[in-house]
Amino acid sequence: MTFLHRERATVEALLPGLDAALARHPLTELESAPSPAIAEFRAAGGPALLVPTQNAGIGATPLQAVRVQRAVGSRCPSLAVATTMHHFSIAGLVRAAAYGNGTEGLLLEAIAKDRLLLASAFAEGNTGQNILGPHLTARRTAGGQVLLNGSKMPCSLSRSMDLLTASVVMADEDGVDRLAVALVPAGSPGIEVRPFWSSPVLAGAESDQVVLTDVELDPAMVVVTRVTADAVPDELNLAGFLWFELLLTAGYIGVASALVERVLGKGGGPQDPTPFLVDIEAAMLSVESVARAMDTEEWGEGLLADALSARYAAQDAIARTTTACQAALGGMAFIRAPDTAYLASAATCLTFHPPSRARMGGPLRDFLNGAPLRIG
Repeated sequence: MTFLHRERATVEALLPGLDAALARHPLTELESAPSPAIAEFRAAGGPALLVPTQNAGIGATPLQAVRVQRAVGSRCPSLAVATTMHHFSIAGLVRAAAYGNGTEGLLLEAIAKDRLLLASAFAEGNTGQNILGPHLTARRTAGGQVLLNGSKMPCSLSRSMDLLTASVVMADEDGVDRLAVALVPAGSPGIEVRPFWSSPVLAGAESDQVVLTDVELDPAMVVVTRVTADAVPDELNLAGFLWFELLLTAGYIGVASALVERVLGKGGGPQDPTPFLVDIEAAMLSVESVARAMDTEEWGEGLLADALSARYAAQDAIARTTTACQAALGGMAFIRAPDTAYLASAATCLTFHPPSRARMGGPLRDFLNGAPLRIG
């Protein structure tokens, strides 16, 4: 048995050839922009991972998906981050298709068959910001179309996306402003991608700025939810949040695991692997526990609270693991092997994704005292 054998076996079973293709590239090449990793992901059928089999997709279970994401993160941190946003968007579409008008199902089939990539213009990316808060404005035109304006930065997969999923506010039939999800073709007139990401860390995720100026959209491409300004998640958003937290966390656990793998493979390495394995394996087991529960339990606020707990625990585990691995690899590895410092820096970025632990402290306390779970 080898380290990460389950995760890499899962990738090979669902996305044949992807792990080997990523392993052929140096980390510096995978993490640069443009990155060959995105093309390898598309070629292996990655866009269809969470698309149900009835919509021509792979239909991965939550457990399979988090294992795939850990394996991807161990090879290419940028790809793990970028594809989390794609999968997060797919999860929302799958939930919407259950009670939609059929458009969502047809779109899912097109994504699977044509290997389309989805970028997300939700509020993800700003520490302390409500992830449901729209970046874009939307208004109905006299002709019945929806006109979108605004921008999202950073927006992963900005230069490789086929569709942009965006949160907007739309009035329902009773005139109440509610959160809606818009699906915008990347080639729509009025969409522009501008440089934004200046850090070399996670540059391969293509997290640049996407600007929308008077982008006209068919109202059939807008799914109105039940979420109002108080940000209490409904079932559609709960599904998206669950997938987002678990896939994101698994991906960053994979990044830290890449350092563990280097320690274990080091000549004359430590006889006792537990200081490097225990924290990161426990973190992954927590993620897998929630993923398994998604197959057997109702996708409610309690399960989302569990996912958040697993994510925040993983942040601490990653910090301890990366520090221990850097010390074990030694100063010469830091000087001569830039991968070591890069992976340690990339792994800590989990803390920057909302909802931050500091912002969720109050909402989690209130939830445990009987209030609805609010995403702050």
